[in-house]
Amino acid sequence: MDSNLLKVFIAVANTKSISLGAKELNFTQSNVTLRIKQLEKSLGYDLFHRTNRGVVLTLAGEKLYPYAVDIVKKVEEASLKMKNVDYQKLLKVGSTQSNTTIRLTKFIEKLNKSFPDMKLDFVVDSSLNLIEQLLNYKLDIAFVNGNPNHKDIEVLNIFKEDIVLVEPKDKIAEDTIFAYKNGCLNRIFLEEYLNNENENKYKKVNLENYELILACVKAGYGVALFSREIIEKFGYTEKLKITQMDFNLDTYLICRKDFIPMIENYLRDIKLI
Repeated sequence: MDSNLLKVFIAVANTKSISLGAKELNFTQSNVTLRIKQLEKSLGYDLFHRTNRGVVLTLAGEKLYPYAVDIVKKVEEASLKMKNVDYQKLLKVGSTQSNTTIRLTKFIEKLNKSFPDMKLDFVVDSSLNLIEQLLNYKLDIAFVNGNPNHKDIEVLNIFKEDIVLVEPKDKIAEDTIFAYKNGCLNRIFLEEYLNNENENKYKKVNLENYELILACVKAGYGVALFSREIIEKFGYTEKLKITQMDFNLDTYLICRKDFIPMIENYLRDIKLI
């Protein structure tokens, strides 16, 4: 069974649309249609019902779907492992924005010095999104906030974070929580904390720029949760009211238990101070 055809099948099944599946794969719509027909012919079953609103899996399609996902994952895993059969030629790294701001530069410098021939790919996203990508074999390792506590995830290293609540220094903050993006654990933890502290309902605003968030907090437009090192980095230590928090939001360097990088020992020992 051709795994490339299965990739097309999965994309169409996930998007419930030939055109959206084609867009996701960067294929033409006619190419996707042809590949679906090839797969259906090879299996002897129709895999989709065509409707005015898109496509819906047939019973045969529903039965095939979990097997297709598993096959594609295994093929991608085998391909990546063969590329790194002699040494770690490529490392796909995911990182939260906070970790990127604090220590990713140090991480790159150390890896480049220790493994000058190794290539690096980077994804910056929220912790929840990074964990999902890691579990789907799209990343080799990821820096995330907090311990995922997932049966398929191995913790390689832990980096301590001094988490603080930041508020305007000389005025009452508006009932707004600023965060990097949806899925940001800082916002989720802060929202739960504030809801327990008072009955106000907080508006949530995403800004993908930490310096802008700090400026908004200083101006009284809301509050945010940060690692103290970020506040120091942007020079806001004396400009904000800072309250120490006891949240366990240390940065965890993680990988899949069944897909541990060849440089595992190096990653377990690395210091990024």
